[in-house]
Parts: sequence; structure tokens; C-alpha cells
Amino acid sequence: MSFLEINLKKLAHNYKSIRSQLEPRVKMIGVVKANAYGSAIDIIANKLVSLGIDALAVAYTNEGVALRRAGIQVPIIVFYPQFQNFKKIIEQQLEPALYSKRSWLEFTRIIKETRNSDYPIHVKYNTGLNRIGFNPNDIDWVIAKLKHSPIKLKSIYSHLGTSEARRPDQKTDSQIGLFEEIIRKHKKNTKEKIDFHLLNTSGIFNYPDFHLDWVRTGIGLYGFANQLDWNKKLKPIASLKTTITQIHKISKGVTVGYNCGWTAPNDTQIAVIPLGHADGIARHYGHGKGWVLINGKKAPMVGNICMDMTMVEIGQIKCEEGNE
Repeated sequence: MSFLEINLKKLAHNYKSIRSQLEPRVKMIGVVKANAYGSAIDIIANKLVSLGIDALAVAYTNEGVALRRAGIQVPIIVFYPQFQNFKKIIEQQLEPALYSKRSWLEFTRIIKETRNSDYPIHVKYNTGLNRIGFNPNDIDWVIAKLKHSPIKLKSIYSHLGTSEARRPDQKTDSQIGLFEEIIRKHKKNTKEKIDFHLLNTSGIFNYPDFHLDWVRTGIGLYGFANQLDWNKKLKPIASLKTTITQIHKISKGVTVGYNCGWTAPNDTQIAVIPLGHADGIARHYGHGKGWVLINGKKAPMVGNICMDMTMVEIGQIKCEEGNE
């Protein structure tokens, strides 16, 4: 049997570790897009809510709908809302990030059409990642539209491109400087309270002086922070587990796998496990580039990864067919 084990105690550890780096006034957005980074979105979201997460964020509308159906009531930001789903966003009380003039005009049109008012939205500016977001040159247009609008601007944010780079980093400093100018101009032109946020997981660790009003943490919740020193403060929450299907004794010089992908350098043993690239073990593993743990010891992947089987060298590891 193969299964993905999710450790919620480790999730709690990661949440508390990241939260401990923030001032009490700073709020945390838990990013649960892509099925909570390949785990279980409803379980992860419910646990984060129980821990005190201030808001959640997803990539697309259907993920937010799934959270609402799972009983999640905290604010849910949709990072990349698609126009055809704007009505569904409103029905489910999700909060879209508007990122262009076209997205703004279409969403406000639907807000008026559905007779809503003060609907919470977020504005995303592109400060250098060049993924999605308003051009900073559009700021006067945004400010003008805000003055007579059926929406309520809840936050303004952007995304760093190299937040894990060692400081000082010219690219990141440039993005921060541009975002500071966006903050200044918006604050100058409104009396309304607007929150600002820029940092993802790496940024939380690397730029404690720029936590602002909110931070967004995704991969950190799942146990990684893109640098070894930061990773030490976190615990990976997921383990992919299976059992050994078969064990072979292999003589020196015998090959293993498609295209004779690996040649035994000496007499050894090979274990076959029932997972392959159909299960997400990418084909660039194998040939000693990846490994599994068997009875607490590393067994390197050898040969080419098959669609639903992977061979690992167990050598002198004490194990039997059926072992985890």
C-alpha cells in the first residue's frame, strides 16, 4: 500500500515558528493553493484555522469554493481570479486580487450588476516578478477608480522575485523601493485604512524589517524556506510511504532498468518499490540522484525511473519484501 502521510503536529510547529518571527500586529495569510502544496487542502486549511490563521489564499476560484464547502469561514483570497468565475467568487464570498484594468472593470461591472457594495478586494502590483499585476504606472488610474467604486480595497500587495537571495540584493532592493513608493502614494490619496504586504516565506526570514501589515506563507507551512539555515527552524509535514514489492540479488556488472541505466559496481541487492513517474517521482531521479529511507537508512534510486516502479540499491540494509 502506498500513501502520503501528513503530520499536523509538524504543521503546527511550522505555523508557530513563523508566527514567532512576527510582531503581534502583523497578520498571516496561509497559502493553500495547489491542494495545499500537494497534500490535502481541506485538512490543512481546517488545521490552520484552528491555529489562528488570519486568512487563507488560493490560486483559483474552484479551490476557494472547495474551502467554503469544507466549512472554512475565514477570509479567502483568490490570487489569480479568472473573469468567467467572478460571479462564483461573489456567491462564495471570496476575495479576488485584481491585477489589471480589464480585471478591475469587469469585476466592478459584475458587482454593480449583482447590486453589491463595499465588496472586499485586493490589488496586486507587478514590481519586477513580471507574472501578473498592475503596472506601477497605472497607480493614478487605480486611485481615481477607488474614489467612486462599489468595492472596498482591503489590501495592496506585490511579490518579490528573489526574496531568498543573500542580502544585499539589488533586484530585491529595487522592488522594495518601488513598493514603498506605491505605499506612499496610496496613503497620500486616501483616508481609508489599507493593509500592505510584500513578503512570502523567504521574505519573512530574510526581511524582518519589512513585514508590513500582512505576510504570506506557503511553502514554509509545509516545512521549507529555500535556505538550509531557515529550513532548520521548520519540519517537512509530508512523507510518501510504500512497501517493497521485490528484492533482487545483483552481481557486479549486471545492469538495472531501461536502457541498462545503471550498472552494479559490485555484488549488491536491489529493492523494487511500487511508485514511479506516474506518481510524481520525476524521471530525472534515478542514477543515484534520489533516495528513499528503508529502516532509517538511505537507499539510492538506481537506473531509470519507470512509470509505476522504482529500483533502489539496498546493499546491506536489513529489510524484507513487504517492509515500509
